[in-house]
Amino acid sequence: MGGDTGDGGQGRQPGECGHRAVPHPGDVRIEAWAACREHCLAEAVLALVECFADVSGVRATAVDRVRLAEASDDDLLATLLDEVIFRWEEYGQVPVDVEADEADGGLDVRLAVIGLADVAITGSVPTAVAWEELRIGPDPYGWSCAVRVDA
Repeated sequence: MGGDTGDGGQGRQPGECGHRAVPHPGDVRIEAWAACREHCLAEAVLALVECFADVSGVRATAVDRVRLAEASDDDLLATLLDEVIFRWEEYGQVPVDVEADEADGGLDVRLAVIGLADVAITGSVPTAVAWEELRIGPDPYGWSCAVRVDA
């Protein structure tokens, strides 16, 4: 998966993927882009993690699978990010890699995770996904999304 390209997805080429976090008063806005919806959702998870942790150079110690039921694209984005927040609050797990595949309108997600204690914490841990300003959809280069998270 790609990382921050430094241009916020502007000037990207068709098929490119990436993500970034943008400071926002009292919280963080994450943006992600990719060729397809599933990869865009995976990039959003990576952007969420990079808001507060440095997972470069670490290896996953477990793999978890999550099945999200058929829903609107906005609901899938919010539900997936909420699931990731829940997993680090309840189980102390942080995704270091993510794969998502469409499944009957829903989403099958593979989260390669490591313990929160095994990563360098670099910022405030997000606690919730904000519904206002949340968006995901096709764009001229594939798909893009943006969402604000409370930190």
